[in-house]
Amino acid sequence: MNLYLLKKLVLFILLFTTINYSFGQNHLLSKEAKVSVITCGTGNESYSMFGHTAIRINDPFNNIDWVYNYGAFDFGTPNFVLKFIKGDLQYFAVVHPYADFINEYTYEKRSVYEQELQIPNTLKQQLFDNLNTSLASGESHYTYKFIDKNCTSMVVDIINKTLDTTAIVKKVDTDITYRTILYPYFDHHFYEKLGTSIIFGKKVDGMGTQLFLPFELEKSLKTVQFKKQLLAKETKTLLEFEKEVPFSWWNNGYTYLLILGGILILNKRSVNFGYLGLLAVTGLFFVFAGSYSLHRELEYNYNILLFNPALLVLLYFYAIKKEKGIYYAALFNLLSLAVYVVILINKAHFLIVLPMMITSTIILLKPILKSLKPSTQNLTPNT
Repeated sequence: MNLYLLKKLVLFILLFTTINYSFGQNHLLSKEAKVSVITCGTGNESYSMFGHTAIRINDPFNNIDWVYNYGAFDFGTPNFVLKFIKGDLQYFAVVHPYADFINEYTYEKRSVYEQELQIPNTLKQQLFDNLNTSLASGESHYTYKFIDKNCTSMVVDIINKTLDTTAIVKKVDTDITYRTILYPYFDHHFYEKLGTSIIFGKKVDGMGTQLFLPFELEKSLKTVQFKKQLLAKETKTLLEFEKEVPFSWWNNGYTYLLILGGILILNKRSVNFGYLGLLAVTGLFFVFAGSYSLHRELEYNYNILLFNPALLVLLYFYAIKKEKGIYYAALFNLLSLAVYVVILINKAHFLIVLPMMITSTIILLKPILKSLKPSTQNLTPNT
């Protein structure tokens, strides 16, 4: 190890030790201290598409202005991807100086909003102590769940714990599904919308009664009351940026329709087999993810009726040229599609998967109709 790297390592250890020691101590806030919920705007990267929630403690008298962020994770975690898919990846809280925090969002051109909590000084101190204890003790580590446990739900939990009551509850969009709530966040990100539409199962079709998104919390805080007064009187804009609409020549619905239309126009056996094989392999992944993962959003995925592993049976019968097997396998998959349409008809993602349903139906109908045609041998007159 060279001298430069050694110095950096020593400085990092000293800084880490100092910060942990600092947050392990009890700082007494002044009467001027303010505590607030920070809501950060959405971005175009996958990790920022839903926004972010944090807590700010601002006490000018004690020169404290810190932002507590429950959305950190370690990319260096062994088997990172498998842990993320399984649903046992550990997230944790970190704390930033407010100046660093706001500079980061200024650089990313993402809006930031603040809602000061109208609570007594004793509860401000209690929240501050709870946050610091959480960081110092490791209580801030949690197993991430898309809906049930994330940066927003963790902020809600620690504030409710401090208030010693379930004061913060969801007040908006409780009569629509989680899937419907999520859809607008994917605008201009077509394949991300398509991917989440097909990988999420039954859970996200439930009514969205649980707070799990930053802007849901921001809206709910405007109406939440604590001790007969609004918990947060107003929303203050700290940064305001107009969201940049990303341009992509491929990440849009036109390429999606072009690919599916090309499959039907080409009408080649190899292309059709490739398409059906891709659907089947995707379905096998759904089976694996649903049984392996702890993410409840992936359970009971009825989209497997479109991405049907039984398509592999059809391809097998094609490979061995067994006509009866081809007919029955195609018929089974077609009936599965019919059931899928019935299930999907009132779901938010019906239109986005409709072109795939049409493509699959046309391809599956061909061997069925071919089998139903009378044999030309039987129609030849005797001479």
